[in-house]
Amino acid sequence: MSQRSFVFTSTALRSLELDEDMLERHKYRKLVSSHHFNSYMLKKEVRDRSLVRSSTVLPAAICQDVVVQNALYTGDLEAMQHLFPRGSTANLIVEPQGGDMRWIASGEGLWSLSYEQDLTTPLHITAGRGFTDCLRLLLQRGANVDLAPGGTTALHESCENCQTECTKLLLIHGANANAVTEDGLMPLHYCTSPESLECAKYLLQYGAAINGRTLDENDTPLHMAARNGLPDHIELYLRYGAAVDKQNDEGLTPLNAACAQPQEVQALERYFKVCQMLQGAGADVRTMDQDRRTPLHMACKNVNPDIVDLLLANDACVNDMDYGGEAPMHNVLKVVCYKVSHHPERIVRALLNHGSIRVWPGALPMVLKHCSVSPRTIEVLLNAYSHLKVTDTWAESVPSEVFKEHKEFYESVFSLALTPRSLQHLARCKLRSFLEGRVHKVVPELDLPAFIKNYLLLEYRGYIH
Repeated sequence: MSQRSFVFTSTALRSLELDEDMLERHKYRKLVSSHHFNSYMLKKEVRDRSLVRSSTVLPAAICQDVVVQNALYTGDLEAMQHLFPRGSTANLIVEPQGGDMRWIASGEGLWSLSYEQDLTTPLHITAGRGFTDCLRLLLQRGANVDLAPGGTTALHESCENCQTECTKLLLIHGANANAVTEDGLMPLHYCTSPESLECAKYLLQYGAAINGRTLDENDTPLHMAARNGLPDHIELYLRYGAAVDKQNDEGLTPLNAACAQPQEVQALERYFKVCQMLQGAGADVRTMDQDRRTPLHMACKNVNPDIVDLLLANDACVNDMDYGGEAPMHNVLKVVCYKVSHHPERIVRALLNHGSIRVWPGALPMVLKHCSVSPRTIEVLLNAYSHLKVTDTWAESVPSEVFKEHKEFYESVFSLALTPRSLQHLARCKLRSFLEGRVHKVVPELDLPAFIKNYLLLEYRGYIH
């Protein structure tokens, strides 16, 4: 929706549609609107990032013929051959009927009630739907390959819809691989799904700018691929020389962007591969965004244990504070109840073994309340303390249904109100305290049995002693 328009309420719309004078004015405006269509051509230079327009564009005709539109939208090649014979022009702007009525500024200080039209072209329609033969016919009939009445070119449309053959055909016929939309996006920025990989390959072969920036956020194609968890795109872009540490307007590098993206369980592995590639290409794991959040803050918030392990193994700072005063440990504990299937206990354990700050003991009942659905997380947290002051508040903090489901574990926790911690545990705490943030490095190198090493590294046992 245009920033200079607003939705007209259904009640007011019904009454205004009865106003014949208003509708007559609307019809008149449609008749005289053709002189505005030259403004729909895509501007090829946004912030000096695009190529100079290479040819003069012929004026486009307006098409409201439903027969033509039906042939285009259904990909009826035979009908299009009759509608666009040799010598005819396919350089059209299609104005579909319908749309919502809105108050639109006329540019002359006046507002009028008009239908909001989604202007397009035959090339857009056929390229976006994968009608390759129809697209080829239109190009042979002289359709302007870079016409953009709605703010995007047909190449943007084919890339967005992952139409590989149409993308290739448009590029062969001279489509600008670096065309910029009104929102400042190049075709490569539209390659945001795994199926768009071949489109991205063709774009790069035809000169797409690998480090081209979007107008709104200053994102590169590498940012877009990282944000969408596309390891194959990442590999392709790095091979073409993508800058791995470029920051966008929010201060995000591609690595930050990948870590910051919310991730479902089935997407965790994809995002880990993306981060692994970026780190392997030299991405800085300590880069902070404008809120001083590092990739580790973000990976903890989205609970991706493999990414957390990767970042920690490459010297991410475990106790960096963002502008809100929160460390990575805060970020993971706040979302445990929503991300149990992501295994947040792995992250809490890794952070503690790398020297993370612990929760203030007085806040443990609150942590119990929010994290009790993950007993392993609670176990790891509590085993970082040599002494605990367990009170009735602790038992009240665990919902009854959670207590019933994990009764044995929580009974072992609440029993600490009457029983001191075991000597074995106290010895563990003493050694961990001595090693401080070196636990993860030193313990694996000790000449000790594996079960003792695992115990020192806070392995889960299912109870507290």
